[in-house]
Amino acid sequence: MHDFKYKNNKFYCEDVKVEDLAKKFGTPLYVYSYRTLTDHYLKLKSAFSEINPLICYSVKANSNLSILKALIAKGAGLDIVSGGELFRAQKAGCPAQKIVYASVGKTDQEIAAAISKGILFFNVESLAELKNINRIAKSLNKITRVAIRINPDVEAKTHKYISTGKITNKFGIDLVSAYKILLLRKNFKNLKICGLHIHIGSQITKSEPFVEAIKKVSYFIRRLKDQGISLEYLNIGGGLGIIYDHEDPQTAQIYAGQILPLLKRTGLKIIMEPGRFIVGNAGILVVKVLYIKNTPKKKFIIVDGGMNDLIRPALYSAYHNIWPLTKVSGAQKADVVGPICESGDFLAKERLIAKVKEGDYLAVMSAGAYGFSMSSNYNSRLRAAEVMVSGNKAAVIRKRETLQDLIRNESRTF
Repeated sequence: MHDFKYKNNKFYCEDVKVEDLAKKFGTPLYVYSYRTLTDHYLKLKSAFSEINPLICYSVKANSNLSILKALIAKGAGLDIVSGGELFRAQKAGCPAQKIVYASVGKTDQEIAAAISKGILFFNVESLAELKNINRIAKSLNKITRVAIRINPDVEAKTHKYISTGKITNKFGIDLVSAYKILLLRKNFKNLKICGLHIHIGSQITKSEPFVEAIKKVSYFIRRLKDQGISLEYLNIGGGLGIIYDHEDPQTAQIYAGQILPLLKRTGLKIIMEPGRFIVGNAGILVVKVLYIKNTPKKKFIIVDGGMNDLIRPALYSAYHNIWPLTKVSGAQKADVVGPICESGDFLAKERLIAKVKEGDYLAVMSAGAYGFSMSSNYNSRLRAAEVMVSGNKAAVIRKRETLQDLIRNESRTF
């Protein structure tokens, strides 16, 4: 569910007409609903209230400081994957003991910074990384906590680029290797191995892959207990899918119903890392129609936003609904394309789109996750502004870039 709706044929975000935002702040423009954002977090928190998990929002989905602050204010922790995201987490005011740190390629500098800040723990992806964190912690005269990221070899039934729990993926440690590491845990004098972590992929709409992965890890936890190895945390990652088109994803309540009994039996403190589930349908990308181009084979609706603003269609062939900001009668089959000099620059292909005309505005739906956070300056285009709406108020939470921003870190040495 979300708070983007038509009222009297005009498209609104909560109580604000989106066309007014487009005219005031320009396009392309990301628009977020505060109510949708926080409601999705609170629904997940309520569904799992029996076990009171630490819900660490996945910063990579959308890292805007205002979004982070809104969720932290409701009790969320943060799941980070880089030194830059650690910096953002600090700036947003997240307590260090509510930060967990994943990524297969943490640098020495990133590891040292996170240890110094006192994060809750690292999710460790390899034996080599474990040894390196131990070495750095020793050099800092610190003992730091880590969780072993398990690769449970589970098919997540999602796009291959966002599946992370198969043994052929780069993520995590297989169960046999993890077991050997845990038996040797005392060799890592500056680490406390306090938990296990799993994350099998993204945009997963059914509960079966999660259930399979948690069952595998639950059996592994029992095996560890038999060896006298006790843990404190089980981090079950994120990956909950949302509606982009005609998907029928599980609700937070249904998801909880499927996995709560399994989680309770582990006896461990539970951590979750949702991203898309919270912010995906809380945001849209607003674009303006520049030209309608008819060719012998196709009709193109050319808009001012492209793959540099929203790369998901080009990268994953991802589907986003596209709605006009003013309802019009009739539809036309067309490709909605951007201004980028790439044939892969499209937002929709062979789609029935409302009969818009040049100068009209379109809303690209479900763009809150992996929209702005994956945007770029390709073709030296300015990255979009971001606006947050709460009730009848709207505020810019990121200014549109300027031409000077494009070159501010460059030099003319030669």
